[in-house]
Amino acid sequence: MFVFVLILLLIAAVFGVLGAVLKWTLVLVLVSLLTVAVLGAIAAWMVRRQLRALRADGSQQVTIRRVLRRDAPAPTPDGLPGERDDRY
Repeated sequence: MFVFVLILLLIAAVFGVLGAVLKWTLVLVLVSLLTVAVLGAIAAWMVRRQLRALRADGSQQVTIRRVLRRDAPAPTPDGLPGERDDRY
């Protein structure tokens, strides 16, 4: 691979476009590095956001237990108590 790149550089030097080839190579390398850095930052931000959301969701979970007496009427399907009050 190194020999192939060296041959390409020598050909560019022979035709007098070595400066332009090196400038374009530098631009391509820098754009590639910048793209990788930006994508990495976006991925890290998304992971942190998901972790914060999971952590917040986990802290809001509350276990609700219903304790029913044997003689208490079953709640209606909508979860509200019945209209009749048998406590008195």
